Amino acid sequence: MEDKQMKGHVLVLPYPSQGHINPLLQFAKRLASKGVKATLTTTHYTLNSISAAHIGVEPISDGFDEGGFSQAGNVDFYLKSFRDHGSRTLAELIQKFSNSATPVNCVVYDSFLPWALDVAKQHGIYGAAFFTNSATVCSIFAHIHHGLLTLPLTPETTPLLLPGLPPLYFPDLPSFLRFPDSYPAYLAMKLSQYSNLNQADWVFSNTFEELEGKEARGVSEIWPAKLIGPMVPSAYLDERIKGDRGYGSSLWKPLSEECIEWLETKPSNSVVYVSFGSMVSLSEEQIAELAWGLKESNMYFLWVVRDSEQQKLPKWFLDSVQEKGKVVTWCNQLEMLAHRTVGCFVTHCGWNSTLEGLSLGVPMIGVPKWTDQLTDAKFVEEIWEIGVRAKEDEVGVVRKDELLRCLKEVMEGDKSKEIKRNANKWRDSAMKTITEGGSSDKCIDEFVQHLMASYQNLNGL
Repeated sequence: MEDKQMKGHVLVLPYPSQGHINPLLQFAKRLASKGVKATLTTTHYTLNSISAAHIGVEPISDGFDEGGFSQAGNVDFYLKSFRDHGSRTLAELIQKFSNSATPVNCVVYDSFLPWALDVAKQHGIYGAAFFTNSATVCSIFAHIHHGLLTLPLTPETTPLLLPGLPPLYFPDLPSFLRFPDSYPAYLAMKLSQYSNLNQADWVFSNTFEELEGKEARGVSEIWPAKLIGPMVPSAYLDERIKGDRGYGSSLWKPLSEECIEWLETKPSNSVVYVSFGSMVSLSEEQIAELAWGLKESNMYFLWVVRDSEQQKLPKWFLDSVQEKGKVVTWCNQLEMLAHRTVGCFVTHCGWNSTLEGLSLGVPMIGVPKWTDQLTDAKFVEEIWEIGVRAKEDEVGVVRKDELLRCLKEVMEGDKSKEIKRNANKWRDSAMKTITEGGSSDKCIDEFVQHLMASYQNLNGL
């Protein structure tokens, strides 16, 4: 690409976990498809997991180049190290490009890493925060940061009534807000997202106008986000980025071919796909209840159980479900959700998984465990009506009978038809918003136009 065509050079900096790398890498691909040079900037430890066409990849340091977060072993320690080493190495990278034909004119940074904005400003370039949660969850935390809500939130202080949001009851709230002492470092990180946000040139959110426009407008004075989602590979939406069937990043080895071959032998809409993402660790008791529920449902199922969780499966399980079920350690979730045989997605309701299920029109059963998953599950069931939320018992376990109830509701009977209709409606809406002229596409175009004008000034064109 010649300089005169170049519309800018953006460094895209994700927090180095799968659920953050994926949407930011997808945003980089969207920008590249519109003529912007996009370089993903990630830690040494995650560098080799990235492979996406037309996207440059450059390392920065978090201070733990051999093992990343697991080498640090402590959230506070890791975040401080990443801030110190990351700030220095990000500055060096910006400096390196300043002496090239493609100087950087913007850093799009994961909102978990607000120090990246300080580095951008020190170099006189734009800084744009990218939020990977729903607008609803961002709204709640923004209100807390600005002192408009105080913690802890209790059953007595709910329902929580915030502008643009539906009433949120105690079980709907992010776990950090109900029990702020449970994960103090994570809560601090959530709130630090807003610490210098008033200095950001743009705020982006991985959601879209039709899905959460009202929620975003309700908080726009303190969180002025541009809605640019869903950041799901183009092949499943508008198909404008050639060959874009995956995010281009996997910290695990997927077993997709094996899974697809198994799915191919099953009837349409007959398979329950079960996955709790890359972070959730379930108790042995919870895994046993899910195992019994899946076995007794007599439905076909594909269950992703990560290597680290495999030993929690009941001893009897794998042999007894060979006819109906398949258990794998990891797979390409989008390919599974897009397959004609998958009729239901049992999910932890992390925001990426929720957006993927919604964008591909797959009815969901929410089994949320912590953080924002609880709020996302409420919206899946009550607001968007594209699934049901499994209810936990008094010790926080979803029992087999409850899973069976949910499976019947989503896979059989009258309610399942209504859920499927709604899921199809939201799939069409997600496709439309990112297609040329859609609301998210327009927001991305405006950003690109702004970058192009400033880039021409930067290069004296």
